[in-house]
Amino acid sequence: MKPSKLEEKLLGLRLQKKDPEAFAKIYDLYVIAIYRFIYFKVSSAQDAEDLTSEVFLKAWQYARQSEEVIENLRAFIYKVARNLVIDFYRQRAKREYNADDEVLLNVKDERQQSLLSAIEAKVELNNIEKVLRNLKEEYREILVLRYLEDLSIGEISKVLDKSKGSIRVLIHRALKVSRDLVNQNHNGKE
Repeated sequence: MKPSKLEEKLLGLRLQKKDPEAFAKIYDLYVIAIYRFIYFKVSSAQDAEDLTSEVFLKAWQYARQSEEVIENLRAFIYKVARNLVIDFYRQRAKREYNADDEVLLNVKDERQQSLLSAIEAKVELNNIEKVLRNLKEEYREILVLRYLEDLSIGEISKVLDKSKGSIRVLIHRALKVSRDLVNQNHNGKE
Protein backbone atom coordinates (compact mmCIF):
# COMPACT_ATOMS: atom_id res chain seq x y z
CA MET A 1 0.00 0.00 0.00
CA LYS A 2 1.48 3.28 -1.16
CA PRO A 3 1.51 6.04 1.49
CA SER A 4 0.05 9.44 0.76
CA LYS A 5 2.44 12.31 0.01
CA LEU A 6 1.78 13.72 3.47
CA GLU A 7 2.45 10.38 5.20
CA GLU A 8 5.63 10.01 3.19
CA LYS A 9 6.79 13.54 4.15
CA LEU A 10 6.09 12.84 7.83
CA LEU A 11 7.97 9.55 7.66
CA GLY A 12 10.86 11.34 5.97
CA LEU A 13 10.98 13.97 8.70
CA ARG A 14 10.83 11.31 11.41
CA LEU A 15 13.59 9.42 9.65
CA GLN A 16 15.74 12.58 9.60
CA LYS A 17 15.33 12.65 13.38
CA LYS A 18 16.74 9.10 13.44
CA ASP A 19 13.43 7.56 14.57
CA PRO A 20 13.76 3.75 14.35
CA GLU A 21 9.97 3.31 14.33
CA ALA A 22 9.72 5.51 11.24
CA PHE A 23 12.40 3.44 9.57
CA ALA A 24 10.52 0.23 10.43
CA LYS A 25 7.38 1.70 8.87
CA ILE A 26 9.32 2.72 5.74
CA TYR A 27 10.74 -0.80 5.53
CA ASP A 28 7.27 -2.35 5.80
CA LEU A 29 5.90 0.00 3.14
CA TYR A 30 8.64 -0.51 0.56
CA VAL A 31 10.35 -3.87 1.11
CA ILE A 32 8.15 -5.87 -1.27
CA ALA A 33 8.30 -3.27 -4.04
CA ILE A 34 12.08 -2.88 -3.71
CA TYR A 35 12.54 -6.65 -3.75
CA ARG A 36 10.43 -6.91 -6.91
CA PHE A 37 12.34 -4.05 -8.55
CA ILE A 38 15.68 -5.69 -7.78
CA TYR A 39 14.49 -9.18 -8.72
CA PHE A 40 13.57 -8.04 -12.23
CA LYS A 41 17.10 -6.72 -12.58
CA VAL A 42 19.11 -9.66 -11.16
CA SER A 43 16.75 -12.66 -11.74
CA SER A 44 17.99 -14.46 -8.65
CA ALA A 45 15.87 -14.65 -5.52
CA GLN A 46 18.92 -14.94 -3.26
CA ASP A 47 20.69 -11.96 -4.83
CA ALA A 48 17.47 -9.94 -4.75
CA GLU A 49 16.98 -10.71 -1.04
CA ASP A 50 20.58 -9.76 -0.23
CA LEU A 51 20.43 -6.54 -2.22
CA THR A 52 17.05 -5.60 -0.75
CA SER A 53 18.47 -5.94 2.76
CA GLU A 54 21.44 -3.84 1.75
CA VAL A 55 19.17 -1.11 0.33
CA PHE A 56 17.49 -0.59 3.67
CA LEU A 57 20.75 -0.81 5.57
CA LYS A 58 22.26 1.91 3.36
CA ALA A 59 19.12 4.05 3.66
CA TRP A 60 19.23 3.80 7.46
CA GLN A 61 22.96 4.59 7.54
CA TYR A 62 22.40 7.60 5.31
CA ALA A 63 19.57 8.87 7.50
CA ARG A 64 21.67 8.48 10.64
CA GLN A 65 24.75 10.18 9.20
CA SER A 66 23.32 12.90 6.97
CA GLU A 67 21.67 16.12 8.02
CA GLU A 68 20.26 16.57 4.51
CA VAL A 69 16.49 16.36 4.18
CA ILE A 70 15.26 13.60 1.87
CA GLU A 71 12.75 15.39 -0.35
CA ASN A 72 11.15 12.31 -1.92
CA LEU A 73 11.55 9.23 0.24
CA ARG A 74 10.28 6.79 -2.35
CA ALA A 75 12.57 8.09 -5.09
CA PHE A 76 15.48 8.05 -2.64
CA ILE A 77 14.94 4.37 -1.78
CA TYR A 78 14.64 3.38 -5.44
CA LYS A 79 17.80 5.33 -6.27
CA VAL A 80 19.69 3.47 -3.52
CA ALA A 81 18.35 0.18 -4.94
CA ARG A 82 19.33 1.10 -8.48
CA ASN A 83 22.84 2.09 -7.42
CA LEU A 84 23.30 -1.17 -5.51
CA VAL A 85 22.22 -3.19 -8.55
CA ILE A 86 24.76 -1.29 -10.66
CA ASP A 87 27.46 -2.04 -8.06
CA PHE A 88 26.34 -5.68 -7.98
CA TYR A 89 26.91 -6.05 -11.73
CA ARG A 90 30.23 -4.20 -11.58
CA GLN A 91 31.48 -6.53 -8.86
CA ARG A 92 30.17 -9.57 -10.71
CA ALA A 93 31.92 -8.50 -13.90
CA LYS A 94 35.21 -8.20 -12.04
CA ARG A 95 34.78 -11.69 -10.58
CA GLU A 96 33.92 -13.18 -13.96
CA TYR A 97 37.28 -12.11 -15.38
CA ASN A 98 39.01 -14.50 -13.03
CA ALA A 99 39.56 -17.84 -14.82
CA ASP A 100 39.18 -19.77 -11.55
CA ASP A 101 35.57 -18.63 -11.36
CA GLU A 102 34.54 -20.60 -14.46
CA VAL A 103 33.28 -23.52 -12.35
CA LEU A 104 31.32 -21.14 -10.14
CA LEU A 105 29.73 -19.54 -13.18
CA ASN A 106 28.46 -22.91 -14.37
CA VAL A 107 26.88 -23.53 -10.96
CA LYS A 108 25.35 -20.06 -11.04
CA ASP A 109 23.99 -20.73 -14.53
CA GLU A 110 22.39 -23.96 -13.26
CA ARG A 111 20.75 -22.05 -10.41
CA GLN A 112 19.55 -19.41 -12.84
CA GLN A 113 18.15 -22.07 -15.16
CA SER A 114 16.32 -23.66 -12.23
CA LEU A 115 14.95 -20.27 -11.25
CA LEU A 116 13.86 -19.53 -14.80
CA SER A 117 12.09 -22.90 -14.98
CA ALA A 118 10.10 -22.02 -11.88
CA ILE A 119 9.20 -18.63 -13.34
CA GLU A 120 8.09 -20.19 -16.61
CA ALA A 121 5.37 -22.03 -14.69
CA LYS A 122 3.71 -18.66 -14.23
CA VAL A 123 2.66 -17.82 -17.78
CA GLU A 124 1.90 -14.13 -17.30
CA LEU A 125 5.14 -13.41 -15.48
CA ASN A 126 7.03 -15.41 -18.08
CA ASN A 127 5.62 -13.34 -20.93
CA ILE A 128 6.49 -10.12 -19.14
CA GLU A 129 9.98 -11.35 -18.42
CA LYS A 130 10.53 -12.38 -22.06
CA VAL A 131 9.61 -8.95 -23.28
CA LEU A 132 11.71 -7.26 -20.57
CA ARG A 133 14.75 -9.42 -21.32
CA ASN A 134 14.60 -8.47 -24.99
CA LEU A 135 14.53 -4.77 -24.24
CA LYS A 136 17.67 -2.76 -23.85
CA GLU A 137 18.50 -2.04 -20.20
CA GLU A 138 17.36 1.59 -20.28
CA TYR A 139 13.89 0.62 -21.59
CA ARG A 140 13.55 -2.32 -19.19
CA GLU A 141 14.43 -0.13 -16.23
CA ILE A 142 12.02 2.65 -17.18
CA LEU A 143 9.10 0.22 -17.65
CA VAL A 144 9.77 -1.59 -14.37
CA LEU A 145 9.90 1.71 -12.48
CA ARG A 146 6.77 3.10 -14.13
CA TYR A 147 4.45 0.11 -14.45
CA LEU A 148 5.62 -2.51 -11.99
CA GLU A 149 6.77 -0.16 -9.24
CA ASP A 150 4.20 2.54 -10.06
CA LEU A 151 6.59 5.47 -9.67
CA SER A 152 5.50 8.82 -11.02
CA ILE A 153 7.32 10.58 -13.87
CA GLY A 154 8.82 12.98 -11.32
CA GLU A 155 10.04 10.17 -9.08
CA ILE A 156 11.59 8.35 -12.02
CA SER A 157 13.32 11.54 -13.14
CA LYS A 158 14.91 11.81 -9.69
CA VAL A 159 15.93 8.14 -9.63
CA LEU A 160 17.53 8.31 -13.09
CA ASP A 161 18.75 11.93 -12.89
CA LYS A 162 16.94 12.84 -16.14
CA SER A 163 14.38 15.48 -17.00
CA LYS A 164 10.68 14.66 -16.88
CA GLY A 165 10.49 15.20 -20.64
CA SER A 166 13.27 12.67 -21.23
CA ILE A 167 11.45 10.18 -19.00
CA ARG A 168 8.22 10.59 -20.98
CA VAL A 169 10.06 10.06 -24.27
CA LEU A 170 11.84 6.97 -22.90
CA ILE A 171 8.55 5.50 -21.67
CA HIS A 172 6.93 6.13 -25.05
CA ARG A 173 9.83 4.49 -26.91
CA ALA A 174 10.02 1.56 -24.48
CA LEU A 175 6.29 0.90 -24.85
CA LYS A 176 6.54 0.97 -28.64
CA VAL A 177 9.43 -1.51 -28.65
CA SER A 178 7.57 -3.69 -26.11
CA ARG A 179 4.44 -3.74 -28.28
CA ASP A 180 6.54 -4.74 -31.27
CA LEU A 181 8.13 -7.58 -29.27
CA VAL A 182 4.74 -8.80 -28.03
CA ASN A 183 3.42 -8.77 -31.61
CA GLN A 184 6.50 -10.70 -32.82
CA ASN A 185 6.04 -13.30 -30.06
CA HIS A 186 2.32 -13.57 -30.81
CA ASN A 187 2.85 -13.91 -34.58
CA GLY A 188 5.61 -16.47 -34.03
CA LYS A 189 3.24 -18.75 -32.05
CA GLU A 190 0.56 -18.92 -34.73
